[in-house]
Amino acid sequence: MAAYLIVQSTINDEAQYQKYRVAVEPLITRHGGEFMVKGGKVERLEGHHDGQRMVIIRFPSMDAIRAYRTSEEYDSVKKIRDGAATLDVWAVPGV
Repeated sequence: MAAYLIVQSTINDEAQYQKYRVAVEPLITRHGGEFMVKGGKVERLEGHHDGQRMVIIRFPSMDAIRAYRTSEEYDSVKKIRDGAATLDVWAVPGV
């Protein structure tokens, strides 16, 4: 069953965060991830949106998300992001 990785970010250093994007996107693809939403403008229809950039990535399963997030490759790539952004990250199974 598909699962979704949802990321909201506040970017503090756009140039450094771009280096992270370049490094992390091929890794996501290798783990079966496919971008569904990639920072598009959020149109608030009801309630509150805090203005954070949003990314949604579909993976084949929760196990695939866990494998991606706990991989040694990701650990190395994640260090590129240090100080460049603050992230909130969630994983949810699809229906």
